[in-house]
Amino acid sequence: MENTQNKPYSVLLYYCYAQISNPEEYREEHHLFCVENNIRGRIIISDEGLNGTVSGLIEDCEKYMAYIHADPRFAKTEFKIDYHDTHTFAKIHVRYKPEIVHSSLRHLDPNVKTGKHLEPEEFKKMKDQEDVVILDVRSNYEHELGRFKNAITLDIDNFRDFPDKVKELEHLKNKKVLTYCTGGIKCEKASAFLLEQGFEDVYQLHGGIIKYGMEAGGEDFEGKCYVFDNRIAVEVNKVNPTIVSKCHVCGTASDRMVNCANPSCNEHLAICEACGWELDGACSPECKEHPEKRPYDGTGYYQKNTNGYNPYKGLHRKPSKELIQKLHGESTHSCV
Repeated sequence: MENTQNKPYSVLLYYCYAQISNPEEYREEHHLFCVENNIRGRIIISDEGLNGTVSGLIEDCEKYMAYIHADPRFAKTEFKIDYHDTHTFAKIHVRYKPEIVHSSLRHLDPNVKTGKHLEPEEFKKMKDQEDVVILDVRSNYEHELGRFKNAITLDIDNFRDFPDKVKELEHLKNKKVLTYCTGGIKCEKASAFLLEQGFEDVYQLHGGIIKYGMEAGGEDFEGKCYVFDNRIAVEVNKVNPTIVSKCHVCGTASDRMVNCANPSCNEHLAICEACGWELDGACSPECKEHPEKRPYDGTGYYQKNTNGYNPYKGLHRKPSKELIQKLHGESTHSCV
């Protein structure tokens, strides 16, 4: 995406399925590189690859992308790049997890078998054909905020619930199934699972909703796209935008996404500005009266307290001299 507004920060969304034989060791190296280069965000390292959303100054993000591409395991990584006025994260978290997206489908390897990738323009041309169905594989709070016109949505709270819902789609096995998600990562496993379950003509939107908005104008994506950083929701459709979500409280059209001010609830919901102030950031009168309700500032986003934040927290050992030298540019790897 071209930085037409000259904003100083980049926001990177990416994933890469690749075997990592030393994930814990690599996690520490990766974490330290982010600290050294003022990269913030959420990154998952797993035996099956890496997945992240990060922010940083444009020049720092350029270094980060070069760092990823310099590793032969991740040379094919594709970054979706947006721009912002500030960091979209307050901290850096680099964690090891068994999967780079929690799917309960660990036996599937998208590098072996997955749905056919469609570039945004290909998806755009194909989505309205008579023998095609569009399948949203995201969670309820995501597709309630925004989704493709005529898309099938599933009643799931987490992606790990997706396999149990596929039996509801049996009648679509003779159709071309076009899957989509935010950045493409969920579709890798979702489309692979559909193939495993006997669906024969399965596709996925390469790069997800975000890339579709950047390269195809976002046409027929209705509403906003939920994102997992401080922005919460982003505009996608520059062609025929509309609002599909409704205020959880009064039912009026609203794409203003907030978290309930009651931390015990913390639901992701569309709540219009008037109801937001009326309920002081809560989603119900009960949550408004909760003794631990957070102060509401009109945004509906609650940044965790960063007082005393230590970016080195999470490193299990003191970085070695060799590792520090490597991260300072003395590695034998060349950047792509």
